[in-house]
Amino acid sequence: MTTVGVGAVPGVTAEEVLAAVDAVLPPGAAGVRLATLDVRAAELGIATAAARRGWPLTGYAAAELAQVPAPSPSDRVAELVGTPSVAEAAALVGGGTLVVGKTVVGRVTVAVSA
Repeated sequence: MTTVGVGAVPGVTAEEVLAAVDAVLPPGAAGVRLATLDVRAAELGIATAAARRGWPLTGYAAAELAQVPAPSPSDRVAELVGTPSVAEAAALVGGGTLVVGKTVVGRVTVAVSA
């Protein structure tokens, strides 16, 4: 299973999300799913991106993501959403190893675990 953790600003588009995912998704990645902060999972752009590719989308509470050790925490993200990591923590919360660390593509931040 390949999990792409997604962090984004409110109002991000599906095209922005997919461009960010495509920029980091390893070739031949199988069983892709998206994971993010629970409030971001309700964002139209993130939900639409997942639906377009037929990928499951899981949202996690900030408190749950805050418990996941992430290599690139951010004090600013912690202030804004209540967890120091969204993309990396969401990629790692279900297990696996980080294969692509936090990568910012425009208004979207992504990380990949497998």
